[in-house]
Amino acid sequence: MELFRTERSTIDRHLPGLDKALADIPLLELERAGNPGLGLFREAGGPALLVPNEHGGLGVSAMDAVRIQRAVGARSPSLAVATTMHHFSVASLVELSAATDGLAWVMLQAIADNGWLLSSGFAEGRPGQHILRPVMRAEQADGGLRISGTKKPCSLTWSMDLLSASAWVREPGAAEDPEAPGRLAIILVPATSEGISRRPFWNSWILAGAESDEVVLDNVFVPEALVFYPDDAGGRLDPVQSRGFVWFELLIAAAYVGAASGLVERVVVAGRGAAADRAGLGIELEASMAALERIALDLDALATPTADETSDDATRDNDLLARALCVRYAVEQSLARVTDIAASLAGGMAFIQSSDLAYLLAASRPLAFHPPGRAGAAAALDTWLAGAPMEL
Repeated sequence: MELFRTERSTIDRHLPGLDKALADIPLLELERAGNPGLGLFREAGGPALLVPNEHGGLGVSAMDAVRIQRAVGARSPSLAVATTMHHFSVASLVELSAATDGLAWVMLQAIADNGWLLSSGFAEGRPGQHILRPVMRAEQADGGLRISGTKKPCSLTWSMDLLSASAWVREPGAAEDPEAPGRLAIILVPATSEGISRRPFWNSWILAGAESDEVVLDNVFVPEALVFYPDDAGGRLDPVQSRGFVWFELLIAAAYVGAASGLVERVVVAGRGAAADRAGLGIELEASMAALERIALDLDALATPTADETSDDATRDNDLLARALCVRYAVEQSLARVTDIAASLAGGMAFIQSSDLAYLLAASRPLAFHPPGRAGAAAALDTWLAGAPMEL
């Protein structure tokens, strides 16, 4: 159908066979814990999607990545959410590779060659936790760092090959105080490292297939080659972090647009409601997708700046992140309207006869739970609207 023509042709071009394989499996089978979705994603080459061509990856654009996440989300919201965390980590690693002289490129090559999956252990899941304040603590050790802390929920808990996370590296002799002097680090931790354990955490049946359980690090050694230090941006996101978060906001929003689109697709195929009702659903979804694609287009353009650019990288990145957040929050509101109307049009018998309707209705809503929440970002966006840099 036209609703997914572009997205499904895009996923077929880059990950041939994945969309059909997902379509052949019942929705609720794909959404349970231990489902085959991640295995199919690996087999199709999905882990290499954002790895640059020069490192053996597929090197897809932000535009194509957004379209692919919508296509995946329509088949399996859990898979779209889980793979968003992987893609966000890979995209951040790509930015680190471009900005530093470290061995990030070696890890990118390994991800592409081995189909490794990366989980994301940043500040998500802690009420009131600042987005730049790591949940992990680190101390200097001979040849690297010793990391301790816990991340819950952590998508890809059971299938990850690497954990990517932020850590606060305390100065030698500093007390175990979250405000103690230190330095922000981005770390990559092999999932087989001594001191890593996993625990069940996710109790909801919604998005259970994303493997969002708990990962615990107890004095885990991370070699210096897998530790990266972003620039000190005075409490603000530096360009590497800013672009990483733009990637995250784009891909996670596209994943939930996909979940909502899966619900709308069922309404359209069944011919429920009047033509004006169905057209209204399509209008909202396509407007949301067009807004995401515009941010994706601008993100792709950052990789090839033009000679007439008048602002520096930090300003452009800061502005793009602010705009990405505006779009993400607008998408949240739109999806709530779309899914409510679509469920109403589907009717009570559809609700009674299959759990798919109720599931997609619920699975399209958790976009609001991903950081930064709208209320928490309001002051920062207000500052940006007034003409000052946004500080999250």
